[in-house]
Amino acid sequence: MPNYHFFLVFFCSSFSFICCSFNKHGGGVLLPALGMAQNTTIVHVDLVLDLESLAGKRSHASISMALDDFYACHPSYKTRLLIHSRDSKQNIIHAASAALDLLKNFQAQVILGPLTSPQAVFITDLGNETQVPIVSFSVTSPSISPENTPYFVRTTVNDSSQVGAISSLVKSFGWREVVLVYENTEYGSGVIPYLVDAFQEIDARVPHQSVISPSVNDDQLNEELYKLMTMQTRVFVVHMRSSLTSRLFLKAKEIGMMEEGYVWIMTDGIGNMIDSLDPRSIDAMQGAVAVRSYVPRSQTIANFTTRWKTRFRLENPSSEPADPSVFELWAYDTVWALAMATEKAGVSNSSFRRLPGGDNSTDLGDLGISQNGPELLETLLSTRFRGLSGEFCLVNGQQQSSVFEIVNVIGKGARNIAFWTPEFKISKQFNSASPANLKTIIWPGDTITVSKGWEIPTNGKRLKIGVPVKIGFNEFVNVVHDNTTNRTTVTGYCIDVFEAVMQSLPYAVQYDYIPFEKPGQSYTNYTDLVYQVFLQVRRDKYDAVVGDVTIIANRSNNVDFTLPYTESGVSMIALVKENKRRNMWIFLKPLTTNLWLGTLSFFFFTGCVVWLIEHRINPEFRGPPSQQLGIIFYFAFSTLVYAHRERLKSNLSRVVVVIWVFVVLILTSSYTASLTSMLTVQQLQPTVTNLTEILKNGEHIGYQDGSFVVDMLRGIGFKDRQMKNYSTREEYNEALIKGTTNGGVAAIFDEIPYLKLFLSKYYADFTMVGKTYKTDGFGFVFPFGSPLSRDVSRAILNVTESDTMKAIERKWFGDLKSCPSDSSKLGSSRLNFRSFGGLFLITGVVSVLALILFFTIYIYQNWNELRTVATKSSVWTRIGAWIKHFRDLNSHTFRREGQMTMSNRKSKQEPLHTASVPATPAFDSCQSPMSIQLSDMNSGTPEGLFSAELRIQYVETQTEDAPVRTAKLASVE
Repeated sequence: MPNYHFFLVFFCSSFSFICCSFNKHGGGVLLPALGMAQNTTIVHVDLVLDLESLAGKRSHASISMALDDFYACHPSYKTRLLIHSRDSKQNIIHAASAALDLLKNFQAQVILGPLTSPQAVFITDLGNETQVPIVSFSVTSPSISPENTPYFVRTTVNDSSQVGAISSLVKSFGWREVVLVYENTEYGSGVIPYLVDAFQEIDARVPHQSVISPSVNDDQLNEELYKLMTMQTRVFVVHMRSSLTSRLFLKAKEIGMMEEGYVWIMTDGIGNMIDSLDPRSIDAMQGAVAVRSYVPRSQTIANFTTRWKTRFRLENPSSEPADPSVFELWAYDTVWALAMATEKAGVSNSSFRRLPGGDNSTDLGDLGISQNGPELLETLLSTRFRGLSGEFCLVNGQQQSSVFEIVNVIGKGARNIAFWTPEFKISKQFNSASPANLKTIIWPGDTITVSKGWEIPTNGKRLKIGVPVKIGFNEFVNVVHDNTTNRTTVTGYCIDVFEAVMQSLPYAVQYDYIPFEKPGQSYTNYTDLVYQVFLQVRRDKYDAVVGDVTIIANRSNNVDFTLPYTESGVSMIALVKENKRRNMWIFLKPLTTNLWLGTLSFFFFTGCVVWLIEHRINPEFRGPPSQQLGIIFYFAFSTLVYAHRERLKSNLSRVVVVIWVFVVLILTSSYTASLTSMLTVQQLQPTVTNLTEILKNGEHIGYQDGSFVVDMLRGIGFKDRQMKNYSTREEYNEALIKGTTNGGVAAIFDEIPYLKLFLSKYYADFTMVGKTYKTDGFGFVFPFGSPLSRDVSRAILNVTESDTMKAIERKWFGDLKSCPSDSSKLGSSRLNFRSFGGLFLITGVVSVLALILFFTIYIYQNWNELRTVATKSSVWTRIGAWIKHFRDLNSHTFRREGQMTMSNRKSKQEPLHTASVPATPAFDSCQSPMSIQLSDMNSGTPEGLFSAELRIQYVETQTEDAPVRTAKLASVE
């Protein structure tokens, strides 16, 4: 069955060709191959093509095939398209005349074509006037849009839809500059604004646009290419028709612009036609990259290709065709869509409605308005089907293409290297979310090495490098002009760094140093110098600036800076003087106020912890409240000199004291060292410490000539009368020594590299003080988007990390590390609480843990009594009762200690009923050191021996071995 269908279609195609008769004017009529029923409605269609051009012949073959194939598949349709073809002869006037003739004589309901944008402009206006749809399958320029011309229908893709694919390709290789090369026609210029906007979104510049006339001769083409050859940019985007493109690449190969380092990117206007170009043109394009609409390969496309070649040979016996391009597929699908829309709209006649008051004296005035036009247009715009080129779907009057393929011209044709979609951008596989990687590209010069996108042309101009002219601080930049030889020599730290960076680049760059100085001005204004680079494009100023130029925000608005190669920051230096006055309270100076207060707090806290632990078991920590408070302070502060004589009974308190003594040892050692330094070392203090102090006192401040710091000072609040400018280190020294009162300044405000260079010579009398204001350091200056800026930044990293940078610094600045530090000149700093925070944390944690453990043991041992006390109703009453119990000498703890003492006395066979108590009572050490009077229940005992009277009550109990007498201590009422 498939073979039968193929031969049937082939027969129909051959028959249709026989039915096509062309007259001497290049016109003809395309009829369906199969017969038509009597009630079939003929719909006239105007076809305007450049029938003498290859593109016109190829499109004609597709249209005639589509007409036959459609009605072979839909024989029952009530409408038939009758296509009247006319040759526009590649001329706008002929195209307009052909369209006008067909509208007038045949009342065509649709106009197909033309192939070019200039022809389409007039015909589209004609269609809008007559309300006849103009359907184009080849006009891609965005300058002709269905939004502005409602009766224009684009069944091909808009050129602007491909700019995303081109910009993504440029971005994937990191190219920063692109030159646009396009023909000077409506087609050529239409997409350029979209390309420029797309490149701006990826931070790529378009420094030049090369516009080439379609009628350019070989000499003019060579001249334009030589001009491009002298530029730095090596990435070219070409947008022109295939005939002019072939000439361009033939000449580019001839003069050496298809060698390694060049990048050529072609738009889909060329990419879609690559396979149909002649071998000589393809050979000249080797290594170029192109974007084209993606059509998946299928058996249907293969069958169409075979039949289409047969049809083309029948219509053009003298030509051997290449495979059909996507334009031929679009032409084929357009006829199918138009035939479907005509049938669906139910077109019954081809009449035109005459305009009232029309001028019939001309052909234009004799035209009317198509009665079927609006309905036919609406039906065509809503037509949906699966065509050869993919899904036929018109959005806003034009076909949408969301997939492009990127191809590389290699050998005899193009090889796919990647796909692009709006969703996934560039990917190696179709509709893949994998990272943006491409297949290996063979670039011009038969190399796989990716071009960096720019070069310094050997036959181009040398770079003009602007350098500042300075009076002082010539270690950074020094410009010397020899009047005898009329030669200018530029040296210095910045110059050596720049030359080391340029030598590390993988390519050679030729440049000349051009001093920048203004007549009548003794110093360089660096902001003016940077602005000269911004003016480079328009006024041929400097290509770059090298020197001690600081990277700041307002300068970066006009130029590109490289990465910094020096340290950053702005600070100030001030004169230092010896402090000869000795303060009687200098012994308080070593410690800051917060450290004094913190130390005193921990003394008291440690004493309280030891008292709480020892109070119940150690008689030395009991007594009247005043005595106990004194013991707390005395014991804690006696640890300063290790003079505490109270014996500790608890291991918990011993641990607390050992840790605290260690802390005291560290504190006293640090205090002693700091105080000794203050009393013996020379004390140097700066005359001012910050800008606020200078501003408040109304003193003067200095800065370097031409520096941006003057703007910073104004922003802080300094008046111009308070600021003085200087140029050399010697002027800095003189102004600081004089001071404000003698015509000098209180401080110098400048960048850190200059201040360090100044201190390397005058370190004895000055120091750097105050706040450091952040800046980005010194950098080299290039124009916006300069590709050299990025390479130089990479090279700066390599140089600064190597020994080369250290050698350059030693050459110009010597050994800056040999200078004494500012801290050594200003003497010892005071000790603060933060310096000993770890020690205080340790002793505090140990003390708290000891307290927790002590109270845990206490509660456990006295739980029964504490539970009885806890029956009190009020919270505060219970707390008071617990405190009273803690200090109560008759509590369980004390009774147990008393019982242990009396048992010990009995074991020694001491008489208990009466006693003459010695001066030191024979009680356990848990009792208070008080005098007591003992009395037995059966015999008297001397009274009045001690000031406090206590009584021991004996209780006798019977055990298995012998009776045991125990004693109870009670006060005498």
